[in-house]
Amino acid sequence: MTSMPAFPSLTRRSLLAGGAAMGALALAGRWSSARAEPLLTVDTAVLEVNGKPAKVFTVRGPSGDGLFAKAGERLAGPLLNATDLPLVMHWHGQVLAPPEEDRARPGGGALSAGATDFVNFELTPGTHWMHSHTLSEQQLLAAPLVTREDDAGDVQDVVVMLHDFSFRTPQEILAGLGGGTAPGGHGAHGAATPAAPAARGNAMAGMDHSAHGASGAGAVMVHANDVAYDAFLANRRTLADPEVVQVEKGARVRLRLINGGTATAFFISVPDLRPRCVAVDGSPCEPLGAEVFPLAQGQRIDLVVRIPATGGAFPVLAQVEGSDRRTGVVLATAGAAIPRVAETADTPQGLIDLGFEGRLAASRPLDEKPADRVFPVMLGEESGYRWTINGATYAEGVAPFAASSGERVEMTFMNPTAMSHPMHLHGHHFQVVGIGGKRFPGPVRDTVLVPPQVPVTIAFDAGQKGEWYLHCHHLYHMAAGMMSVLKVA
Repeated sequence: MTSMPAFPSLTRRSLLAGGAAMGALALAGRWSSARAEPLLTVDTAVLEVNGKPAKVFTVRGPSGDGLFAKAGERLAGPLLNATDLPLVMHWHGQVLAPPEEDRARPGGGALSAGATDFVNFELTPGTHWMHSHTLSEQQLLAAPLVTREDDAGDVQDVVVMLHDFSFRTPQEILAGLGGGTAPGGHGAHGAATPAAPAARGNAMAGMDHSAHGASGAGAVMVHANDVAYDAFLANRRTLADPEVVQVEKGARVRLRLINGGTATAFFISVPDLRPRCVAVDGSPCEPLGAEVFPLAQGQRIDLVVRIPATGGAFPVLAQVEGSDRRTGVVLATAGAAIPRVAETADTPQGLIDLGFEGRLAASRPLDEKPADRVFPVMLGEESGYRWTINGATYAEGVAPFAASSGERVEMTFMNPTAMSHPMHLHGHHFQVVGIGGKRFPGPVRDTVLVPPQVPVTIAFDAGQKGEWYLHCHHLYHMAAGMMSVLKVA
């Protein structure tokens, strides 16, 4: 299926061994640009999808795609851009990274083709990832950045990274939607100029707002999936040829699922294994079971399952929101017969709402205190594929949000548009504290889904001084303008 190395399916022993090796790199601390062996290399490779080759990106560490460590270790070493394009790398979820070490910031610039960055910061424990902050993310320029928690216990870690895939270039996709470089002003290297408003014939019909709690006059039809994709991938493979991960009979397995999709949300299920959610976006939560688990763009979820003592093969499935299409991997004990899993489910999924979100509770919530700053954040949609925050695109100079380090900040997102928006804040973790105007002690995240017509309130303590992006993690909404800045003084 692919010429690239498979994602590691890690036992505790192998992960700790890899972490020790990375720790040795971090302690070395002496590199020269001429002699350094890259800790991370961004390069290109050929991936076969549906029997056709495609040029994509890779992010390689010492043990293959991505980087795996343990709590207390540092990401310290050279990052080589071995591609022929400028690179803007974002360390998603790494709240301990100084702002100057993340190029995805105002004025951060791009790493030139063939050039090297040197990074050195303590890793934030949990299931996180790294990805391009430009349209090249669509071409799989993303990889896991997982730091195993001290209290993870004796479990086998299995990382599953999800992608939506197109043989079209991201510039073609954006132009087809009606967008271009001008509205967003960020991340659309080489994109076409703005096109006429698109009819969006590849948008899927959805439910009306009653599905998200709105009703009555003025309700409009909402939808998901404004991009028609050729395939959906789990660890860069389709269900026609899925990755098969060997697990032990009777063992506990921690599935670390990362939604690297650029415009697609998924529903996660593990039939017959009764999964329990133990963390979202790398932050622990009170264990919670469900039949299916929503996973928006940019979000992560950790599910713990126990393999039956009798063994067998067990699919881990990710079904596209508003669709019957799906991808996934298979967990299997030695000698188990591997089932053929169809790439379409028997029934389509609906749209993601906040029912599951409203049941989540953080294991380590914020201390309760009144907000020092309160910001309304109005998400907007205009003709010509313009996506706005508080009435303006990023390129038009949407007003930044300002706070001082240590201040308690609350933001309430309001979404009158026809699509959901997964809103991501760089450099911070926040707690979801309100849905639909009702307060509750929800999960700690870095990316929260804001459905149409449902206000969502988050709270956080302003962190390191600097400028931090706040944006929709639907790649094309961000590129077309839905991005602002939090300035921390």
